[in-house]
Amino acid sequence: MDSNSNIVVVTGFGPFRQYLVNSSWEAVKELSKRGLGKNIDLRIMQLPVVYQKAKEQIVRIWTTLHPILTVHVGLASSAKAIIILEQCGKNKGYEEMDACGFHPEGGCCMLNGPEKIESTINMKTIWKNISVEGIDTIFSRDAGRYICDYTYYTSLYYGSGRAAFIHVPPLSKSVTADSLGKALQTIILEMLKQCWEQRE
Repeated sequence: MDSNSNIVVVTGFGPFRQYLVNSSWEAVKELSKRGLGKNIDLRIMQLPVVYQKAKEQIVRIWTTLHPILTVHVGLASSAKAIIILEQCGKNKGYEEMDACGFHPEGGCCMLNGPEKIESTINMKTIWKNISVEGIDTIFSRDAGRYICDYTYYTSLYYGSGRAAFIHVPPLSKSVTADSLGKALQTIILEMLKQCWEQRE
């Protein structure tokens, strides 16, 4: 087992559109305060809502840190008190402009990459095994063809499927950064159980 084998990277996104405070990054900061137990070296990182810059940071995570798992957290602006566990990332269909007014050439993440890549984490099993206080959890096979999906596909590609994506709702009176941080801790610890099982 190499010395980096206990690293888990969790990312959130910076501000975009009307969301000057992005709940995904606020939730990740709260998770950082809670940690994932003494045996896990948790690293957090904020990604910009920019296709190319996000991609560069994802590649850097996998090539320099070699984590056992990378979990990306994004804001689902349409979700109301729902956390969405995303099973797979898609390669094509990225026509929406990012925060800099660009989108990938040909709307594609990886030229000649597979149409979709599945996470090695079984989100349906996670969904069945956890309960998060005050927030419903669902699982999905469509992460939305924007920066979230693009980031997820890139991470699955470079991480050989050892990535996960969690969509969180915007902050509100009932959904606080603290409650989302607690939810992320519960969900990611359950994901890590699957990681350990896959290693054995």
